Amino acid sequence: MTPPSLSAVVQAENLTRRFDETTAVDRISLDIGKGEIFGLVGPDGAGKTTTLRLFCGLLDPSEGHVSVAGHDVSKEAFAVRDRIGYMAQRFGLYADLTVEENMSFYADLFGLQPAQRDRLKPELLSMTRMDRFRERPAGKLSGGMKQKLALMCTLLHKPEVLFLDEPTNGVDPVSRRDFWAILYQLVKDGMTVCITTAYLDEAERCNRVGLMHQGRIIRCAPPEEMRTRMEEPCYRVTAADLRACREHLRQLPGVLSVEPAGASLHLFLSPAQTSEARLCEELEKKGLGPATFKRIVPSLEDVFIALIRKTGSENAPVRTGEK
Repeated sequence: MTPPSLSAVVQAENLTRRFDETTAVDRISLDIGKGEIFGLVGPDGAGKTTTLRLFCGLLDPSEGHVSVAGHDVSKEAFAVRDRIGYMAQRFGLYADLTVEENMSFYADLFGLQPAQRDRLKPELLSMTRMDRFRERPAGKLSGGMKQKLALMCTLLHKPEVLFLDEPTNGVDPVSRRDFWAILYQLVKDGMTVCITTAYLDEAERCNRVGLMHQGRIIRCAPPEEMRTRMEEPCYRVTAADLRACREHLRQLPGVLSVEPAGASLHLFLSPAQTSEARLCEELEKKGLGPATFKRIVPSLEDVFIALIRKTGSENAPVRTGEK
């Protein structure tokens, strides 16, 4: 999907959050466009959840600022909360209440008038295909259905911006697919979605992704652009002893990263320092040949690992507002 070139709904500038001596979010600057699905992608501990909480006003920044829907999150908290939906990793559903009763409870929290809830509840139940489960207690729903119910409760007040914190973590593949189909429909209807995930296959579904590592966004672009515009070429390497090849290759100058990928290795190299022919020669000298190198388009996982290796200890902030 191509990101829409519309005005920014979420704008962060030099956003930083420290907990004592630990910097959880380190000088993030980014813009998220209206009608965009933006993914914050990275492993556990990368700073994704803290960033999302800063966006929602649930945490105050140590430095920098963020605005959502034109309102400063720190100074206009109530205006922001009226315009956003936030679905945490552990959303507060009531196991002994039915699907419909949970929705009614959250409608009361949002202060919805009876006419509003009577209109919205059937729409949401139909969109998520949860109509036939409306009388089922939440505690007896599958993991995927619980996430759908949590999403419906989050959407009851019709937010402009939806923040989702790893909403499909631990959910089966079919339910994950259904969940993303719902997100695409919401975006089609004009909503903006910011989602965190540790699943790189899910990152491929976003308009743009920000790859997070140690509190920083190390690259931000559409997934396809990330995979096809790396400065360093990627190769699939095959040989008889992959383990020994990897150990030797990772020590050679010009090898940015070399990682197992099924029955082969995926390797990024710096053309200014080495070449596939030179690396083949090195393996032959070590008695690890013959080896074959084939140029490939890397996966997003390949790119993420290579960028982590490439970034190293660089500390300069990254501006990620370009579309």
